[in-house]
Amino acid sequence: MNQLFNQRLQQLQTAPWARSITGIRRGIERETLRLKPDGELSQQDHPIALGSTLTHPTITTDFAESLLEFITPATSSIETTLAQLTDIHKFAARNLGDERMGASSMPGYIRQQDDIRLAYYGTSNIGRMKTLYRQGLKNRYGSMMQAISGVHFNFSIPQEFWANYQQMLGLQGDLQDFISAQYLHLIRNYKRYAWLIVYLFGASPAMCESFLEGRLSNFKFQHLGKGTIYLPYATSLRMSDLGYTNSAQSALSVTYNGLTEYIRGLHQAITTPSDEYQSIGIFKDGQYQQLNTNVLQIENEFYSTIRPKRTIQSGERPTCALAKRGVEYIEVRALDVNPFSAVGITAEQMRFLDLFLLYCLLADSPELDKQQQTVTERNLKRVVAEGRKPTLELQDGAHSRLMQDWAEEIFADLSPLAAWFDLQYDTSSYQQDLHQWYLALLDSSRTLSGQVMRHLLDSQMDHSTFNVQLAALYRQQLLHGDYQFYSEQQFMQMAAQSLQEQRDIEEADTVPFEQYLQQYFVEKPC
Repeated sequence: MNQLFNQRLQQLQTAPWARSITGIRRGIERETLRLKPDGELSQQDHPIALGSTLTHPTITTDFAESLLEFITPATSSIETTLAQLTDIHKFAARNLGDERMGASSMPGYIRQQDDIRLAYYGTSNIGRMKTLYRQGLKNRYGSMMQAISGVHFNFSIPQEFWANYQQMLGLQGDLQDFISAQYLHLIRNYKRYAWLIVYLFGASPAMCESFLEGRLSNFKFQHLGKGTIYLPYATSLRMSDLGYTNSAQSALSVTYNGLTEYIRGLHQAITTPSDEYQSIGIFKDGQYQQLNTNVLQIENEFYSTIRPKRTIQSGERPTCALAKRGVEYIEVRALDVNPFSAVGITAEQMRFLDLFLLYCLLADSPELDKQQQTVTERNLKRVVAEGRKPTLELQDGAHSRLMQDWAEEIFADLSPLAAWFDLQYDTSSYQQDLHQWYLALLDSSRTLSGQVMRHLLDSQMDHSTFNVQLAALYRQQLLHGDYQFYSEQQFMQMAAQSLQEQRDIEEADTVPFEQYLQQYFVEKPC
């Protein structure tokens, strides 16, 4: 057992304030493609009944007009969060006509990337900027990559816990500075051990061959059905080099050893010109091509498996929000859509993430330099492509070791932590769920990716057909039953209000778009 982790857990087990951990707040962001009944990508506009994608608090779009994104507010109850997420899905399903929502991270059959329409946010300057940012993503990486769906898990530890935890560690100083430093401590360990999340929760071992769109790949894919390709031991092709990649980013130094260091690295990324993107240009043939020619157009373009976050104010940049007010919560981004859930994630996954993230906080977390961070990324890629291979080895410090043995050690630490969580929450769910995930460690066919491959191989079914069948099943489930948290009237009011807010923003614009962009990118002190 990790010695420091064991020591801190023992202190927590006797702490009178330990129950404050039940104030953990969680939020979900789930992406899903709108599909026609035959599985082809929808070419319809975002339904007006769902409100404005620019201003709606829970229903928007990501890269594409057809790529829905559902957002729950942060709550301290897993059951409430899932009820909210389910209700959002219900309302969407009931306003999509005969369309349905894709159930997998990897898209089904897409003829060509031009079939993927960029998301539209109206005529305001901020709306046009959001669409132009997506035009830049298309020109830089292609639209196929941007049609991938994922789930983001937002996680924050309650203020009361932080205040007492600071005293427990015998540290003094500004509480917010302590909180920011501890979230980065957590993030460093998450990057060390994120391969375990991908092993358990990766759910995209196969995909439609159309996703490659004629591109060559170093992977030795096997073929299934009419047009499905897969890797026998893969866990998450979404997280592979076929997914979100940016070769120019590899030279950047975005590390997590301190908040100032992280902000500095990200600032460098959004201000460093890229020869590759300069060749695209900003303006061509009378049309904008991207926001700028830097390695990253804006902070959101930086791909990471986890991010420190702070709620931003109107017109505020994410790095400035972090610099002014510190880290408020973390966003876990290495999650595939769970195809066996109508809403893309389950309570069992969320409880495991609670345990895993608190383990990352309590365990020793030395600084990670760029070279060490590269090792963690290499481990992740190995599990992405071969995670269910029994003999897979990962690099732990200067040595290689079996992934299975390393995971066993982590589960051994998680076991007493699960018992502590159950005591605080007055439940047995954490230990029960941990046991089920441990069985998936012992038998890779019980992982999400293992279940997907078993279903595809046993039925000799194409990935696209699997996606369409699940989408149809979940549509029927969502069309029936009552709302659990919201009401139909509340959703209609949110939609109407969001449309009015978009009109207000558009009417309030006073400067031309070109001037708006110039002002946005003027260097401002945080």
